[in-house]
Amino acid sequence: MNIGFIGGGALAEAVIKGIADKIVAAQNIFVADPVQARVEHLNQTYHVNATVDADQFLDALDILIVAVKPKDAVNALHGISRLDKKTLILSVVAGFPRSSIEKVFPEHAIIRVMPNVAVAVGEGMAALSPNARVNDEQLSIVKNIWSAIGRCVVLDENLMDAVTGLSGSGPAFAFLMIDALSDGGVAAGLPRGVALELAAQTVLGAAKMVLAGGHPDVLRDRVTSPAGTTIEGVRVLEEAAVRSAFIEAVVAAADKSKELAQ
Repeated sequence: MNIGFIGGGALAEAVIKGIADKIVAAQNIFVADPVQARVEHLNQTYHVNATVDADQFLDALDILIVAVKPKDAVNALHGISRLDKKTLILSVVAGFPRSSIEKVFPEHAIIRVMPNVAVAVGEGMAALSPNARVNDEQLSIVKNIWSAIGRCVVLDENLMDAVTGLSGSGPAFAFLMIDALSDGGVAAGLPRGVALELAAQTVLGAAKMVLAGGHPDVLRDRVTSPAGTTIEGVRVLEEAAVRSAFIEAVVAAADKSKELAQ
């Protein structure tokens, strides 16, 4: 299987790091980026076939991942318009609808992907939205690719704005929460570095418990003893409407995504 990338930025690099010589042989990965320094970095670091000219590999691809900035997407797609119709197209361009790709590639199988920043550490969350031309085998391959750098779900494209509001913007909300928790630790007397490590690992551990199958409400009840320290902290959070603030933050981010798409 040959996989190509149009755009060799941070997101493309995170995917390459996750799949090179694991899902796909490095020699079967091709990248086009206009910046020579990026080309050299990708070649030297991951031993892939990076170049400034996509024409050198377009004819050999089974999958092409479009990973450019939204403002560059239309020009990038027209620049590769001769792509063979057997090639599966993946787009990770934020806010760029699948229909815009289908205008250039009406006969192609296309999957729109909404990843998040945590792909950089192999713990990303991605939503996949395939068009009707994508077959089961292709979808399975793409799931394997994104599972190599985290987790993925398959959703209708009309839910992509909600995905953007939750998992796309969510890391920033989590960073804010970790920072606030560490501030609380400092206020309670802990050194800053220790407080930050405690906060980050605590959030990571809690997330893993949920992903292992535990419901947040059930898990919370397990650690809230009657008249104990944890329920006292939960009471303060509820009084401050922290739960409502997180809900409204996700909805606001999703609404903004809809606005930008228009």
